[in-house]
Amino acid sequence: MTAGSPGPGFSTSVEALRLREWLLGPGQATLVMDQFSADDFVLVVDDRADVHVNSKDGSFYLGWFPSGRPGTDGEGWKIAVTGTAKVRGYQMSFDTETPADVVAAAVARVLETSQRV
Repeated sequence: MTAGSPGPGFSTSVEALRLREWLLGPGQATLVMDQFSADDFVLVVDDRADVHVNSKDGSFYLGWFPSGRPGTDGEGWKIAVTGTAKVRGYQMSFDTETPADVVAAAVARVLETSQRV
């Protein structure tokens, strides 16, 4: 390598700095909702047109709030998994503008981790 030459990995570094296009906007909520079967989940649409999905055993909840969840600042999706007596559960939220593809991937992963008892 000579003085002033970019060295190995330079083209990779430049490539990493290039602008990217990112998926933006809410997209199609059906990508998320199509993952739930009537055999295992209950779906309710309320008077605000918010959608609530619960596992029949009550340990999983997904809420979709197209106009934002009441009492929050733009929360569009809420996922909650109930814990046990020994292990805490968890929850996650996504903005109303989070692409449904991203939420669908998170939901798919949560569902993959569940086991029948």
